Amino acid sequence: MAISLTRRELVKAGAAGAVVAVVPAARAPAHVPSRPVLTHGIQSGDVTADSAIVWARADRPSRIIVKLNHGGGRIEGPLLTPATDFTGKVPLTGLPAGEEISYRVFLEDAYGRGRRSEPLRGSFRTAPDEPEDVSFVWSADIAGQGWGINPDLGGYRIFAAMAALEPDFFLCSGDTIYADNPLVESVPLPGGRTWRNVVTEAKSKVAETLDDFRGQFAYNLLDENLRAFAARVPQINQWDDHEVHNNWFPGQILADERYAERRVDVLAARAKQAFFEYLPIVPQVEDEAGRIYRRISHGPLLDVFVLDMRTFKDPNDANVYADPERGLLGAAQRAWLKRELAASTATWKVIANDLPLGLVVTDTPPGTFEAVAQGDPGPPLGRELEFADVLSFAHQAGIGGLVFVTADVHYTAAHHYDPARAAVADFTPFWEFVSGPLNAGAFGPNALDPTFGPEVVFQAAPPAPNTSPADGFQFFGHVAIDGDTRVMTVSLRDLTGAVLFATELEPPAEGGSG
Repeated sequence: MAISLTRRELVKAGAAGAVVAVVPAARAPAHVPSRPVLTHGIQSGDVTADSAIVWARADRPSRIIVKLNHGGGRIEGPLLTPATDFTGKVPLTGLPAGEEISYRVFLEDAYGRGRRSEPLRGSFRTAPDEPEDVSFVWSADIAGQGWGINPDLGGYRIFAAMAALEPDFFLCSGDTIYADNPLVESVPLPGGRTWRNVVTEAKSKVAETLDDFRGQFAYNLLDENLRAFAARVPQINQWDDHEVHNNWFPGQILADERYAERRVDVLAARAKQAFFEYLPIVPQVEDEAGRIYRRISHGPLLDVFVLDMRTFKDPNDANVYADPERGLLGAAQRAWLKRELAASTATWKVIANDLPLGLVVTDTPPGTFEAVAQGDPGPPLGRELEFADVLSFAHQAGIGGLVFVTADVHYTAAHHYDPARAAVADFTPFWEFVSGPLNAGAFGPNALDPTFGPEVVFQAAPPAPNTSPADGFQFFGHVAIDGDTRVMTVSLRDLTGAVLFATELEPPAEGGSG
């Protein structure tokens, strides 16, 4: 069920803590205004040196139009129809490298070409083609564990803190929605406080139908902080589990009584369609069924390798098998990652893994595991075998500058991995940085698996599981690469943007693993 609310309706609904009535996406209201309306702001994403994607949603059949202010003229996008819940994207190509691109988006009514919407304005910066300063922010986990948009606290205010850093892009490491976490109007907090949620029809139940999943994505775009952020900062999105269901894997049959449809493969297909409809991600490739893993180059200093650790995931079990064909990535994605790492000439190669490498993430029943590690201190077992293979390949090929960034566990941490501490020696030391959530319950810290020799250099976690965002344990990370020295500075920050931890990473030696 898609949502179309004005700002006044949103504020009114939030103040009252009421369930918001919504209009089904496939049916137009009996009376519509004379001009079409952009209902959920605008977004941009997957920006490179010469291309980008611009996204919008209409309230009726309309054609999306983008006008570039740098002289690029008018670009006509697709006709927005109920088939995509009135969402659509315009691919922009032939853009100048390393420039601020300002644009306007408006709609033309499909049934009256003279009727245009009011425009919305956005901007993004294309990747440079020469070494220049570059920065990005990352985090994950939006509206999880029953904590939705709370107008009393200013909504998703962490997006305002990230916007203040003026990053070149935002990497969302997954859990872009919480399809399995319904919201209620109010939640009691310690000390007699109350958390109040804006609640919509779609967010009042678990998502099962395609319209349910669409409504989950639409809900987040009711937040003014997120909409303002999305208009200014392009995105790179990956998915994790809560886009479908907690800790899901292909072929699973849910043991969850809330669901009439318990086949995960059916739910995941619907979730993926909504994911591609509502996010500014490169459109689905027909012969690859919407591949999420991809490399996005951001100039000579940075390549981002976006992993998909969910679509090809093997079942959650004891994770101590010796079968090298199993794992989280699958053979095709693993081969792609090694091939793309070898082809990359960027100084820094950031691997966006939606599940952490060394943290032990348990599942139910006890003795089963959700992520890569399982706590065994010995040589690689289970899903660790995939990453041992990738790390060994990079080491043997002299590929340096690998940095992992992730979220998933709802706290923030810096982990340094070194073969001198590990049960396996065939890899180059590297860092993994963890940061989240954006607006969800805070948890942690988790135990570290010793196999790859991780060391906790820093961590910050809440005092109790599922601590609400009202208590401030929300986190994001910031990466800044100096265009002259190529030094990467990574900082872990709190809800306000305050730096909790920072470290400078020296660039790898030219042509070596460094």
